[in-house]
Formats: sequence, C-alpha cells, structure tokens
Amino acid sequence: MEGFSHLLKVQRDFFQSGKTKDVSFRIEALTSLGNMIRSHETEIMEALKKDLNKSDFDSYISEMGILLEEIRFTLKHIRDWTQPRKVKTAMTQIGSKGYIYSEPYGIALIISPWNYPLQLAIAPLIGAIAAGNCAVLKPSELTPATSRLMADLINKTFPQEFVSVVQGDADTTQLLLKEKFDYIFFTGSVAVGKVIMEAAARNLTPVTLELGGKSPCIVHHDANLKLAAKRIAWGKFINAGQTCVAPDYLYVHKSIKEDFIKTFIESISELYEDIVKNGEFTRIVSERHFNRVTSLLSSGEVLHGGNYSKDTLTIEPTILGGVTWDDPVMQEEIFGPVLPVLEYDDETSMIHKINEHPKPLALYIFSESKEFQDSILNSISFGGGCVNDTVMHLSSPYLPFGGVGESGIGAYHGRGSFDVFSHQKSILKQTTTFDLPFRYPNRKDALKQIKRFIK
Repeated sequence: MEGFSHLLKVQRDFFQSGKTKDVSFRIEALTSLGNMIRSHETEIMEALKKDLNKSDFDSYISEMGILLEEIRFTLKHIRDWTQPRKVKTAMTQIGSKGYIYSEPYGIALIISPWNYPLQLAIAPLIGAIAAGNCAVLKPSELTPATSRLMADLINKTFPQEFVSVVQGDADTTQLLLKEKFDYIFFTGSVAVGKVIMEAAARNLTPVTLELGGKSPCIVHHDANLKLAAKRIAWGKFINAGQTCVAPDYLYVHKSIKEDFIKTFIESISELYEDIVKNGEFTRIVSERHFNRVTSLLSSGEVLHGGNYSKDTLTIEPTILGGVTWDDPVMQEEIFGPVLPVLEYDDETSMIHKINEHPKPLALYIFSESKEFQDSILNSISFGGGCVNDTVMHLSSPYLPFGGVGESGIGAYHGRGSFDVFSHQKSILKQTTTFDLPFRYPNRKDALKQIKRFIK
C-alpha cells in the first residue's frame, strides 16, 4: 500500500508540474513509445510466443502493427485535437464566443488483459499520453513473459513519475483500486468489470470498461458464401478465438446452412490445417481456461475439429452443430476456437432471440441486401461490428471501439482514445464592449425583452 501511495504521489506531483500538458512533451513521448516497439520487435515476438505460442505473423498484425498505426495516426492529429474547439453560441448570448477545452484527467490506471497482452495495454496508454495524463499500467499475470518485458521496456523508456508498470495478481489489482486515480480504463470480463466499477464508485472515478459477450455472426441466404466462410474463419480463429470481438456463434439461414458449413470447413482447412499440424496455432492461455473451453465441446455435435492436447493447451478450430440456446456453449462467452452454429428462417424471430440476451460487444452481418443489413443494424443494439467482414472494425482509427450495456462503457481508438482520457471543459468568453441590460432584474421591461429572444 505504501509503495502505491508513494507512486501516486510522485505521479501527481509530476502532473501538477504541467509538463504533460505541453504538446511537444506528448509528441516526444509517443515517438519514444513507437521507437520502443520497433527496436524491440524480436524480444516482443519471443515473449508472445512464450506466453501464447503466437506466430510472428499474428504478433505483428494483431499486436505491434495496430499499435504503430495508432501512434502514427495520433501524432498526425494531436496538435489539432489539443486546440480549443470553437462552438456556436445562442442568440441570448450575443457578443460571446463558446469553446471546448480538452484537459487531461490526471493519473490514469490502465488494467489490461492477457489475450492481446501488448496491444490492449499500450493502445489505451497512447490515448492517456496524447491527452496529457500520467499513467499506471497493470498488465495480466497470465502472460508473465510479455508483462515482464513490457515493464522493463516502459521503465527504461519513461520515468516512473510519468508512466509506470505494476506487476502482480488480482490482489495487486485490489490494492491499486484502493488508491484514488483520476481515471480507470479496464479491459476484461464482465464479472471483473463490475468489481472495477464498484471500486471506482467509492471515489466517483470515471471509468471505461471494455468487456465482451456473445457476439453473433449472421449469414443470410444471399451472402457470398466463399468470402463469408474465409473471413469468419479468420476472425473467429485468430488468436485461437481468444478475442473479445470474435464471432461467438453463427446464425445461418436455413436454406444455405448445409452449403455454408461445407464451404466453412474448406476455409478452416485452407487457413489453419498446416498451422495446427506444425504446432504454430495459438494456445489457450492457462489450464483453467483450457478446461473451461474443452468442457463446452459436449454441446451439440462436432461437425469439424474437436481435437485438443492438454500437454500443449491447444484446441483445434472446431464447429459445433445441433446446438440450442439451452446448451452450455450458449450460456457464456466462449473465448476459444469453438464456434456453435444455429439456424434461422424467419428474420424477426432471429432478431428477437438475439435481443433476449445481453447486448453484445460486436455483431457481424453477411448479406448483399441493404434492406436486410439495415434491418439488423436498426433492430439490435451492440457495440460495433462489420457488414461482410469480421473484427476489422477495431483496427480503424476513424471508428471508436467500445461496448454498450453489459459489453462495456465508453469507446476508444483514434480520436476516441484522446477523448476518453480528456475532460471536455466548456468555456464561454463574453464581450466587454457592451452589456445587455435586460439580463438584470432591476430593468422594468426585462421580461418583455427576454421573451423577444426566447419564445
């Protein structure tokens, strides 16, 4: 406790010095962060390989590449974002000008998960730095090699009074949550998100919660089946399905279900057969998670895959058929390489069934019909998603990424990352050239004059 209290004190003192509010300081820090990632690419890949058996390809496109693009985009726009934004004023405020100032909260606590241990720690850090905050990072203990390396690199790149990494388990997180931070950013499960929010409420600390849920993927009868199969296979099985926005179940139109499953199996074999055979497929993070995911294989019937190895904690890409909403696999987010398939023939009933459950973090639609696409988009609430693709929406710096309801609170990426770590301070600058007399109560016709403006 004393150690964390001291850490927050030195960070608060540094923040109060005003150095982080200097845009040049922020630019230098973001540049250093990008250089840190580039110059230690090999070590980062080795750590991710050790923790999750990630291939160099997956490590780059899903971890480092996304971060480098996010930094590039932020550096390009940060001077504009930090400028006061002029807004219109009402007729009753003649002579005045309105501005919105983005100011940093202060000290941000970033608690990151294990599934993308580098990306999901550094991506919010980019926003915290860009907005002018100090930050404390708490990475996951389930990916120790990556967490240790990140702590070492961050502590070599930045002074601890600006950015610091705290390692430890859930008890460490609990101790951190007893401190008074100015903002908390958490990525993880719904259950832990509730604990974070409860702790934040004690100090009325604002939070962003990036959670999860069962994200549906709908394949309509007019979909391009070959492309749909390939893009769904990639989005589901990248990182062995341990992705918060991975398709969690398929809803396939009854008329094309048989053809689609056949094409889907072909796509899985094409994309992953050699990777699985060569031992390059990403593994499940821990034995506990492995046991949880393999227990779900008893739901329905295995249409493809189903093999696994406890020694290597790997589960091959698996499709389950004959699944109902009552099966265990439909009761929780799978977070593994298992994909159940449901069928529908009535659009209204399918929408109703999805809406009976908590709002998902993502939703995917495969259809050539704009009418069908719009019907789904306007009828179901979800965090974000894609039409005729999966997962790719989270890689765009122009699209804020976040959940709704039980899938999360707040959104980030691109400008959204800057905004989520900034308080929007509203300022009205009034003229002294003249003064409107009817605003004061001693004017006899004040009410009459005011009503000329407000009707």
